[in-house]
Amino acid sequence: MEVASLFPEIQNCHPSQFEKKFYSKGYRYIAGTDEVGRGCLAGPVMAAAVILPRDHKIRGIKDSKLLSPLQREKLFDEISASALSVAVGRVDSLEIDEVNIFQASLKAMYLAVRQLSIQPDLLLLDGTHPIPLFLPQKPIIQGDRHCKSIGAASIIAKVTRDRMMKSFEETYPRYSFSIHKGYPTPQHRREIKKYGPCPIHRMSFRLLEED
Repeated sequence: MEVASLFPEIQNCHPSQFEKKFYSKGYRYIAGTDEVGRGCLAGPVMAAAVILPRDHKIRGIKDSKLLSPLQREKLFDEISASALSVAVGRVDSLEIDEVNIFQASLKAMYLAVRQLSIQPDLLLLDGTHPIPLFLPQKPIIQGDRHCKSIGAASIIAKVTRDRMMKSFEETYPRYSFSIHKGYPTPQHRREIKKYGPCPIHRMSFRLLEED
């Protein structure tokens, strides 16, 4: 169920006012969700769901891509300590190859929301597509830049995935996963060309540019 159809006036609301507007409609537990790792050649796609307190005092929450690693780590700790509920969902490379990255991204968000210890009565999502859960939802384009709860989810997901990719380098030391995190950087492509793919590479993706 997409909530914009319930409250048409919210469609014209400035994104930074979404949460305030929904609180005024009587919603109590607003969850934000976002995914990371969609464009990677290796590793899982990961999503987080976060319910922040209405009166939280965390400063600096924004799209994780606009933050330095140090800023993300600091905010990760603040969000984890202050949030009413935080959960993470993960879909690994094998399943990404089976169902495609779009479906895997939606599933990762679904898993994250289902694992929240508090059931939200409203879900704000980054992007354009709702997930298959029967609760009011509002997809927001660039939501991680405008909604604090979605931005918080992007930070939790990014830090969690980066830590996981760093640990993969211990298992697959030929690949600099702690540096490129599985993204299609020139360094990563050179490693694939030299050593071939490893078990966490997404075989349905074009791992190398055609010569």
